[in-house]
Parts: sequence; C-alpha cells; structure tokens
Amino acid sequence: MIYIIEAYGTMLLSALGSTLLMTFLSLCFAMAIGMIFGLMNVGSNRLFNLIGTVYVDAVRGVPLIVLTYFIYFGMPQGIQALGFPDFRLNALQAGTIALSMNCGAYMAEIIRAGIQSVDRGQMEAGRSLGLSYGSAMALIVIPQAVRTMIPSIINQFIITLKDTSILSVIAFPELTNVGKTIMGNTFKNLETWAIIGVMYMVVIITLSKISKRIERRVNRGR
Repeated sequence: MIYIIEAYGTMLLSALGSTLLMTFLSLCFAMAIGMIFGLMNVGSNRLFNLIGTVYVDAVRGVPLIVLTYFIYFGMPQGIQALGFPDFRLNALQAGTIALSMNCGAYMAEIIRAGIQSVDRGQMEAGRSLGLSYGSAMALIVIPQAVRTMIPSIINQFIITLKDTSILSVIAFPELTNVGKTIMGNTFKNLETWAIIGVMYMVVIITLSKISKRIERRVNRGR
C-alpha cells in the first residue's frame, strides 16, 4: 500500500481534483437546471407544469450510465448528421452535461419541495403589498425555502460526487478510472481499491459533517 501511495500519490491527488471539479461544475449547472424546472412545477401554468414533470420523470427514469453513453457517443453522432461533421465532446464536457442533467432533475424536486414547504400566506402577503409573482417569489418565498433546501443540496452534492465514478466508462480521469489504471500496473487489487475507498470516504464524511453543522445552524436560526 505504501508503494502505491509513493508511486501514484500525485496521480491519485490529481484524480481527486478532477473528481471534485466535475462534481462542482455539475452541481452549478444542476442548480440552474433545477431552479428552472422546479419553478415550472410550482407555478400555475399547466404547460410549464407538464414540461417540468416530463423532464424530471424522463431524466430520473434513465440510468446515469445510459445517459452518459447517449451524451458522449449518441449526441455527437446526431449533431454530425445535421451537418456539423467536426462536432465532438470530450470526456469532461460529456460528463458535465450528463451529471448536470441527472443532478438537475433531482435538484428540481428539492427546489419544488422547498418552495412548497413555505406557507402559501407568504406569497399572498407579498402580492397584497403590490409585488409581482416573480418578485414575491424571489424576495420572500425562495429565501425562506433555501433554509430548508441546504441540507438536501449538500446531500445531492455527495451523491453526485459518488456518481462521478460512473464516468470511468468514458475514460474521464476521476478516482475510479485512475484506480483501474493503478490496479492494471501493479496487480494489487486489495490495496488499490482500499486507497480509493478511503479517499472517497474522507471527502464524503467531511461533506456530511458540514451538512449536519449547516442544518443545526439553520434550525437554530428559525
């Protein structure tokens, strides 16, 4: 095990950095996607409700590995067939899109539930003061909803971090993919995967502790 750490420590740290980068990028885009479709699902417009529901159900109904293959292999082929022969997606781009879409569907449900947890009287009070629906939502409802959403958002961050391991199928250099490379070079299965597992565990436990601390502070602030 010490040999692996000495020989491949830099590679492992680089892979951890790539994993965290992919997770952060995906979560940022997923927040935007989730906000859009989450708001669609809480509004009164039936067309928007339908669009939001279809997106959430469709994306959550497809395994992430299938979505990843579709984005990485299928989407470029489809766009090339439309007259763009040079269109390509690298592993970082395809992985970010796939994870963002997947995480965005779950984030939409988190945001929808968070908004619906706020008493309807808050919106009515805002409208009675002359605020538009959008202004009341942005200034009154969403700030209150965020307090209940934070623990779930951090939990989704943890789930997305673990889901990056699936991107090894498109050769993105995250921890699991690098673990396969090290295993192939050293034939030390037990030691290699023990190190990878510990690295995941340290990051995830740290995020879990942060989530619990934030949740306690939010609860005390109510």
